[in-house]
Amino acid sequence: MSLISDDMQQLLLNYCEPESELLQKIDRETNLKVLMPRMLSGHYQGRVLSFLSKMVSPKRILEIGTFTGYATLCLAEGLTETGIIYTLDINEELEDMVRHNFAQSDYNSKIKYILGDATQTVNSLEETFDLVFIDADKKNNGTYYDLVFNRIRPGGLIIVDNVLWSGKVLNTNQDKDTKNITTFNDKIAADDRVEKLILPVRDGLFIIRKK
Repeated sequence: MSLISDDMQQLLLNYCEPESELLQKIDRETNLKVLMPRMLSGHYQGRVLSFLSKMVSPKRILEIGTFTGYATLCLAEGLTETGIIYTLDINEELEDMVRHNFAQSDYNSKIKYILGDATQTVNSLEETFDLVFIDADKKNNGTYYDLVFNRIRPGGLIIVDNVLWSGKVLNTNQDKDTKNITTFNDKIAADDRVEKLILPVRDGLFIIRKK
């Protein structure tokens, strides 16, 4: 999934903040026990998410796509003292693992973990968000973006993962999944309500700032 060489990835890790013991443990257990462990954000992307969150200093964060909770905890590092992160996921099979991971964290009391279809559960949240991270089923990126847009304050960030799709977005003949990614990327590029750029971090992070 990485767009850079293993050697360069290791160099980048040498020059960023280390993972906590808990994040290392979540990474190991995800790779040992969970299908498709590559969905986990991992050390470098986790530090990017943490850094962006700390720059925003959010009171409210929304995450769509919890997986095993790694990115949730990274984003939570930037929360204000009374801040809350809502994290939405549909996979009930991972619930016990996720709740256990959160319970070991200093941020447990700030995390609201909600199971269900995010296209429905997001509408139950009567909040204005400073930061939204979208990392769920890619075909619905546009749907999630539209659902959260009016819930983001001016100057707030929407971050969307996997927008370079292992480089497949460069292909002339694209499969259905890649076309979905490209369609979403084009949608954001044409949206004059936001400032935007793609960081080539891991599988591509779209950083979108609401004007």
